[in-house]
Amino acid sequence: MVKLAAKCILAGDSAVGKTALVQMFRSDGTHFQKNYTLTTGVDLVVKTVPVLDTNDSVELFIFDSAGKELFSEMLDKLWENPNVLCLVYDVTNEQSFISCTRWLEKVRAQTPGTFLPGVLVGTKTDLTGRRTVDSAQAQAWALGQGLEFFETSVTLHGDSSCPNCVKMP
Repeated sequence: MVKLAAKCILAGDSAVGKTALVQMFRSDGTHFQKNYTLTTGVDLVVKTVPVLDTNDSVELFIFDSAGKELFSEMLDKLWENPNVLCLVYDVTNEQSFISCTRWLEKVRAQTPGTFLPGVLVGTKTDLTGRRTVDSAQAQAWALGQGLEFFETSVTLHGDSSCPNCVKMP
């Protein structure tokens, strides 16, 4: 069994659902925290993830980063040498999607000349009536940036067949 380590940067504007997303991932979808406080700086979440069809695993160090511009300058040192990126926006907040360009540039500045694999995640898909960001537009942008694309909701409502809820392997 090989155990690898990877540093994942979780970035996006404030209040897009980064902390909720990472907490659901950490708990394998079993714990939805109803109250959150604004992340100041970076919260570190560590989880060992098995590599499918092997006996190997990856120890994932997820840096859940503050989304306020006030904390932006301090992130440079904490974001050094990332291995993967998770860029998050809120599907009900167009500005959070527009800001993804800035966040992507900031993270990629940490790995100049190197391909940084990553994913763009649209959150809060359960708020269908408030959606302002078109899925096709976000997917096209992600693909143009070399990112995978997903949309989800971390809200638990008891329906395990919901296509919008976070699914954990």
